Amino acid sequence: MRNKLSNILWGLFFIVVGVGFAGKAFDIWDFNLFFAGWWTLFIIIPCLISVIQNGVGTGSIIGLVVGIMLFLSCQSAIDGSVIRKLFVPIILIAIGLNIMFRNMFRKKFVHFENTTNTEGNFHNSSSDHSAIFSSNRVNVKNERFMGTNLSAIFGAVVLDLREAVIDTDVEITATAIFGGIDIFVPRGIQVKVSNVPIFGGVDNNTEKYSQPGAPTIYLNSTCMFGGIDIK
Repeated sequence: MRNKLSNILWGLFFIVVGVGFAGKAFDIWDFNLFFAGWWTLFIIIPCLISVIQNGVGTGSIIGLVVGIMLFLSCQSAIDGSVIRKLFVPIILIAIGLNIMFRNMFRKKFVHFENTTNTEGNFHNSSSDHSAIFSSNRVNVKNERFMGTNLSAIFGAVVLDLREAVIDTDVEITATAIFGGIDIFVPRGIQVKVSNVPIFGGVDNNTEKYSQPGAPTIYLNSTCMFGGIDIK
């Protein structure tokens, strides 16, 4: 349902732009795509789509709020100095809300084990690993990995799963905001990524080593001026 709604929003966006240019061509109205602050749409729209598709997440909410504030600043509705003063508080508030309500709004991957359409179960742990203006390295050795939540805010997180026991599908929720996350996985494990890139992205280097039928790690991520590297 959420995917359909996001497709509708993208479709409406292109329809509105197309109708706008058509009306301008026939001198019905004045339409200009490059209005003051038009570039903020490249922050606002992906974040809004992320909220619809994946639920409320730290990166998407921060990006949405910052994008809206930047747009209002370009429209002279908000003083630019106010945005600079509120930037860090917004990040801290979003992180706090995400910690409190992380599992309430987050959309989970739906994975089907076979053609009988039986929904698979994720074995998610409640572990959280964060790096805020710092670095954090997590090694899982000879233990069963059950999934985790990673956050790198102006910092770096390294998750090493090369010696972990992964015998079922698991989910990793990751947020990189002005930071980076490195994830090392065992050979043969499959990794499937759902990412919202906001001037950032995910580099998945495991596809050539994955084996059909092997357990899958589902990465649900948001990258805002940051990146995630899966090795």
